[in-house]
Amino acid sequence: MARVEPVGIQDAAEKINKMNDEYSHKVKLNNMKRTLLHNTVAFDALNGFHKLCDEAKGFLSELDVNLFCYAISFENDCMVCSAVFKSFLDEQGVDFDTLIMTPVEQALVSFGRNIADNPHEVFEDQIEEMKEFFTDEQLVVLTALAAMMVASNIVNTVLDVEY
Repeated sequence: MARVEPVGIQDAAEKINKMNDEYSHKVKLNNMKRTLLHNTVAFDALNGFHKLCDEAKGFLSELDVNLFCYAISFENDCMVCSAVFKSFLDEQGVDFDTLIMTPVEQALVSFGRNIADNPHEVFEDQIEEMKEFFTDEQLVVLTALAAMMVASNIVNTVLDVEY
């Protein structure tokens, strides 16, 4: 059972519309979003995740973004985010456990898992591997996206948000 009940659908929709037209057409009002809507500053901060996803899709495929986010969420044991990104992978016809990954996908998944597990153990050799595939700017985007994914995982886990 959720530790903080999500804002009701009607109230959430009204808050979204008052905040910004940008949100009213883009944001699915899932339980995490509705929980964050108890405070619009918290909502706005974590909704930056979507902008980072869009930025990453400028140099990654949607599949790569989904693999990266799933790896982080799974490593963090976040049931909500893991389920969401697994459903995205399922929609793409991808079984994470049997996928034969490209070197880029392997690097992304390893990088995401290490950030989620212990960011102090993202060592220089892993950064050098990432730099074989990504520019410094792209590495910043990926690291920020991972940070937002971890933040979402924390909200969902601590507040026991239901999927």
